[in-house]
Amino acid sequence: MAANTYLTGIKPTGDFHLGNYIGAIKPALAAAAAEASETFYFIADYHALNIIKDADELRQSIRSGAATWLACGLDPERTVIYRQSSIPETFELTTILSTLTPKGLMNRAHAYKAARDRNNEAGITELDAGINMGLFNYPILMAADILIMEGQRVPVGRDQSQHIEYTADLAGYFNHRYGDSYSFPIPKGVIDDSEASILPGVDGRKMSKSYDNHIPLFLPEKKLRKAINRIPTDSTPVEDPKDPDSSVPFQLLTHFADAGKVADVRKRLEAGGMGWGDLKKELFEAVNAELGPKRERYEELMASETELDDILASGLERARTRARRVLGDVRAAIGID
Repeated sequence: MAANTYLTGIKPTGDFHLGNYIGAIKPALAAAAAEASETFYFIADYHALNIIKDADELRQSIRSGAATWLACGLDPERTVIYRQSSIPETFELTTILSTLTPKGLMNRAHAYKAARDRNNEAGITELDAGINMGLFNYPILMAADILIMEGQRVPVGRDQSQHIEYTADLAGYFNHRYGDSYSFPIPKGVIDDSEASILPGVDGRKMSKSYDNHIPLFLPEKKLRKAINRIPTDSTPVEDPKDPDSSVPFQLLTHFADAGKVADVRKRLEAGGMGWGDLKKELFEAVNAELGPKRERYEELMASETELDDILASGLERARTRARRVLGDVRAAIGID
């Protein structure tokens, strides 16, 4: 059994934005870098099929997702990065786990219940209308993603903690039945409750594509400047004191500038004499300084015909070595040698 494996999935469902970077990518990479054990990152392309039905869009999203994390600092020498779809053992394990999973457990899954609730609120009498089995079985496939790599530490948001609980339940069902031959390690969620990881959108709400209040992560420099300049602010005159904490540009600045710069800008705003336009200029410079090199690396990876594929192929070999061993142990335990 592998020692203390750290594993996370990357869902390739469209372009990333600043909120994804601050709330998920940056802290996950920092946590992985601090881990003394092996780290595994997979592109969850089969999970994405529940949302993306266009083949060309999915291909682009898979490449973009991998390139984004690599550009942001994921080290493929230290971290195994691979595509979920390249690990056939995951899907065999999904079938095995399905035979041990009570349907009632799946009925209580948050995503499934939320979809039924939306139908109910819309007055649709068939509560399962529009719900496919990919959504219903989602927790089993996610459990297989984790267990096939013997994942033990899995970073998740508080609203995703049920996925880890279900994975632990399924591992427990298997261990109870077959534990004399092989036992899965029971995974634990690494949950970040910090409000510091929640980035405000341009309207002050949590940054989200569903709110249409986001700033794309790798906007070209001119478009990034324009997007920041368009963030709404009040009409307080330049010479008047201002409340930094009520300002979206200032809140964003705290995530991209160093403590000294943030303190200096706060002091200038509270004293008066600094306008919102000056604040937005400071914000643009801080964001562009951090993301500019990452933008260049992302564009290099997306433009190359081989580099990204070579990195994923290398990760695949390392991941499949683990997956083959685990599935071999599982097959022997259940009597399918």
